[in-house]
Amino acid sequence: MSAMDPTEVFRQEASELFEVLEGALLDLGQRPDDRELVDSAFRALHTIKGSGAMFGFDKVASFTHEFETAFDRVRKGEIKPTQELISVALAAKDYIRALIEDPQSTDDIIGEAILDDLRRFVSADQPAAPVAAIVEAPPLAPAESKQAGWHLYLEFESHILRNGSNPLDLLEDLCKLGPCFVVPVTDGIPFLDEMEPEDCYLKWDVKLHAACDKDAIDDVFMFVSDEMKLTLAPLARVEAPAPAPLFQLLDEEPVPAAEPVVEAVVAPVAEQPVAKAELKSEAKPEPKAETKREERGIATVRVQAERLDELMDRVGELVIAQARLSQLAASGSDLSIKMIAEEIERLASSLRDTTMGARMVPIGSLFGRFRRLVHDLSRDLSKPVEFVTSGEDTELDKTMIECLADPLVHLIRNAIDHGIEDTATRAANGKTEQGRIELAAVHSGAQVLVTVKDNGGGLNTARIRAKAEEQGLIAAGAVLTDHEIHQFLFHPGFSTAQTISALSGRGVGMDVVKRTIENMRGSIDLSTRPGQGTTVTLRLPLTLAIIEGLLIRVGEGRYIIPLSAVEECVELTAEDERSRGRNFLNVRGNLVPFLRLRELLTASGSPDKHQKTIIISTGETRVGLVADQIIGNHQTVIKSLSKLHSDVTIFSGATILGDGTAALILDVAQLVTLAQSKVEKQHISEAA
Repeated sequence: MSAMDPTEVFRQEASELFEVLEGALLDLGQRPDDRELVDSAFRALHTIKGSGAMFGFDKVASFTHEFETAFDRVRKGEIKPTQELISVALAAKDYIRALIEDPQSTDDIIGEAILDDLRRFVSADQPAAPVAAIVEAPPLAPAESKQAGWHLYLEFESHILRNGSNPLDLLEDLCKLGPCFVVPVTDGIPFLDEMEPEDCYLKWDVKLHAACDKDAIDDVFMFVSDEMKLTLAPLARVEAPAPAPLFQLLDEEPVPAAEPVVEAVVAPVAEQPVAKAELKSEAKPEPKAETKREERGIATVRVQAERLDELMDRVGELVIAQARLSQLAASGSDLSIKMIAEEIERLASSLRDTTMGARMVPIGSLFGRFRRLVHDLSRDLSKPVEFVTSGEDTELDKTMIECLADPLVHLIRNAIDHGIEDTATRAANGKTEQGRIELAAVHSGAQVLVTVKDNGGGLNTARIRAKAEEQGLIAAGAVLTDHEIHQFLFHPGFSTAQTISALSGRGVGMDVVKRTIENMRGSIDLSTRPGQGTTVTLRLPLTLAIIEGLLIRVGEGRYIIPLSAVEECVELTAEDERSRGRNFLNVRGNLVPFLRLRELLTASGSPDKHQKTIIISTGETRVGLVADQIIGNHQTVIKSLSKLHSDVTIFSGATILGDGTAALILDVAQLVTLAQSKVEKQHISEAA
């Protein structure tokens, strides 16, 4: 596979920086005094600007430079970020994203208008300084300060050159802040035969004679802060700098930085190796090896998603081959073959778990996208809304994350547009002015539950019923439970909105949500409390690739039921056999509707004498499936059905068994729906 295009790498990294920038701006609207948020936003902007210029995105670098300039007074603490300023800053972020992702479609006039708005908001009480003055001039310390400069001791990690960074360039940038007296420290340089040409061995002792503040020095080392140690302390008195080049080499021992460490940071930089023969200064005592580096985080590697998908496919094929080997070993008497089969089964299982773990992504990466959606809808609809998330560390297959984005957008839009009342209505009902949307995720066995909850007015059951009768979905006066009435919300084209707006009213949305979730082998539950709000729960499998299944036999065919949906297995009693018209099981006093799979699948031959019933569930609904035999657990590699089988609704896919034959995977959600419709027909016939 060919190497990735460098500009594509930049786009990916910029996308991550945009998430950081957007999150910082949104948080800043709620915590305007948080300096860390301002610094976080500036670091993201600074990185986008520098990387954009490096990869030839000159418009990006220019616009971001202007953005930084206009926002600089916020950073200096001269003005507080208002909601209006945050909204314009978010629009500026969107414009930068457009310049990177689709530069041909961007309009320079729109960019200038955004910058004009930024300048207007930040210069409400005094004109903004010229661009060059804000960016280039280092912040000065107050005139009354006695500080004459800074004493720095710099130690970079040895691999810094390999990352493309140059410490000499950083020292030159430091020199721009004021006169510098720099002494290289050579105690770490090994003998020539022990030197690695790509390693950095030098350290530097620096006296900076400039009355700048610490932030100006931090800006110089912003991009290398993770892979260096910086000892920083103020100079107590002015020392006349020698009118010499930047790197003044001395024969005397450099003055050690005896002052306490103000900050120790670490990050990538690069420098040209300096020959040992050119340096004559005495060695500075080297810190102990164990204190040389700060504890590093776990290293990560960026991998293309296609490679993970391909790896998952190969693991699936390995699982199928391993099942075949285990079956052959079980049918023979060679003990050594059986031992090898067991070892391969253990390794295949471990490899499967590891590969699936590599595909797992924290759902927080998805949750972060909706903060902007809530912010914009709250502003457009004039409804103050608090957005709360929990369970961001819950992991889900990356394929599931991608499929889940659109359904959650629909649910959140509906919750704000239809669920949350306007301010006047909430006040009349004794509620707080601010509405609340909660987005949560939690593991539940082999499933992940994702809930969207609001504290609005709840569902209007009477209006939903009236609309269903108007559209001819139910007969007037039909006896239905509230749960059954609420299910009409998922009917295509169904909407209770009084008017059609840019947000809703056309009946497109909830049916798409249900169809998408069911295609993911999940289910959707809906509960509401009048006047208090609505909760929508999405029940999703952990992965779409390999699942644990229950292998059953119906007639001569074999089928798989996802094990996560199975509650228990019971015998079909003689009494249940005799009551063929009722289609209900008595499970410990609870009536459970059941389906005879032999009838549903038109199996040939006579049924087994002792049939088994598998109780499955989706949400609160339980259904029994009657089969001839339960064979046992089976690692199921899911294969999608072809487009020719798109009209087959009760199967969600197929798998290959150990003997090379295929087994169809039953769609639990569709079987539950089928059982419910049979129960409803039975009630209607009994009433008639």
